[in-house]
Amino acid sequence: MTESGLKKKAARLRRAYAPHEHRPLGGYLAAMGTYTTVTAALAGLVRATGRPVPERPATADVVLLSIATHKVSRLLAKDAITSPLRAPFTRYDRPIGTGEVMEKVRDSGNPTRHAIGELLSCPFCLAVWVATGLTGGLVLAPRLTRLVATALTAVAASDFLQLGYAVAQRAAQGGQQGK
Repeated sequence: MTESGLKKKAARLRRAYAPHEHRPLGGYLAAMGTYTTVTAALAGLVRATGRPVPERPATADVVLLSIATHKVSRLLAKDAITSPLRAPFTRYDRPIGTGEVMEKVRDSGNPTRHAIGELLSCPFCLAVWVATGLTGGLVLAPRLTRLVATALTAVAASDFLQLGYAVAQRAAQGGQQGK
């Protein structure tokens, strides 16, 4: 099949998939290809270094990496301070409290830019990438990865404590007003 034939087929597929909405399938394909390449490189690095891969990760490591993945994903996707990383791909919409912002994906007609914008502004989407990196780190540099994951987990726990404190403070102030 010629290149123009492939382009026509891809355009028909896009129209058939989402006839009333722009969905950047080519950008998604590029993102999936990048993820696959990064994951394969990570696996190749593990193999080249001869690091042993655990048959079953320790439960403590799974919990630690889960909480650290949550925190990194939220930091990258929603934190106001990391908005310069997302700015080429998103537009600021509004604050959503606790130092986080809501952004809209820039739709410039570039499917790769659109897909990257969706990835960078979605903590659920980023979590796959972050967890893969942390899991690879656990095999390649376990002590350093656990140390970094511990710090991130402490920050996540602190976030929940700060929010709980704010709720308790509002409740206490509300109770005092009724007296």
